Amino acid sequence: MPITADHIRTTVNGFLDEHPDEKPALAPVLALLDDGADLASRKEFRGHATAGAILARPGGSILHIHHLALDKWLLPGGHLEALDGTLLDAALRELTEETGIPAEAVTAVTDRPVHIDVHPIPANDAKGEPDHQHIDFRFLFRTTADVHQLQAEEVTDAAWRDIETVADECLRSRIAAALR
Repeated sequence: MPITADHIRTTVNGFLDEHPDEKPALAPVLALLDDGADLASRKEFRGHATAGAILARPGGSILHIHHLALDKWLLPGGHLEALDGTLLDAALRELTEETGIPAEAVTAVTDRPVHIDVHPIPANDAKGEPDHQHIDFRFLFRTTADVHQLQAEEVTDAAWRDIETVADECLRSRIAAALR
């Protein structure tokens, strides 16, 4: 069953219960939901949901992937798919697809996102996509496994890096707090 607007709203509200200081940043997301936007559809160019995975190993190193199209080191993640039942499911699916790490070798730290980031995405003429917003629901996972088969269509490399290499200061501090 596809991810619903109710699930997205419940996830945002649960996150805001823990992080009320984020209300101004996420007010536009709730406004889109109030306006009937289908945030689960990547065709909703006012903004649509994506799911990200932060994967930590014992000792606290964080998995980064080198994204082929963007030519950047990022955390695993991507667009929602029709078979994703929850945002957490989507994050885990993206993680396993991009890294080959089996889902059974990964444990979610919590069923709530550790961070929700809204950021602009430039137009992609090749895909017929205008400028739009990604609403990235980022979930924290733990594993003792290592990367297996990378998704060659999207990922060129993977590396375990120190938590200090996570560029977003808020995300970095939330990861550190959750791993304590």
